[in-house]
Amino acid sequence: MNPVEGKRIKIRVSGLEVIAHLNQSRTAQLIWESLPIRSQINVWGEEIYFPIPVKGGEEESQEVVGKGDVGYWPPGEALCIFFGPTPISKGEEIRPASPVNIVGRVEGDLPVLKGMALEGAEIIVERVG
Repeated sequence: MNPVEGKRIKIRVSGLEVIAHLNQSRTAQLIWESLPIRSQINVWGEEIYFPIPVKGGEEESQEVVGKGDVGYWPPGEALCIFFGPTPISKGEEIRPASPVNIVGRVEGDLPVLKGMALEGAEIIVERVG
């Protein structure tokens, strides 16, 4: 799915920030409508995830994702940001705990995500523009 022009989100943690584009999925629209979001970070391998006020089911969910993908994890009602392997990855693949709906992708410099992976830190997600 291609990103929707104009549907960009800013993700901020402890003075660091990244911008992500949301795609055209129904789940991405639900997330957009719920913004702004403030939550607490959980870290699982090279994945940041945090609960959000969105209840959605699986939508073209994926078992393996790409670096920089932003996904919605239906069982945990959580937003996930992937930047490397997780504890259940095989080799260099990036494998969530269970399938996620890809809702967008981080743009730009991905190494900043490692600096944002602070267990328990506050994360803020808001609309850009």
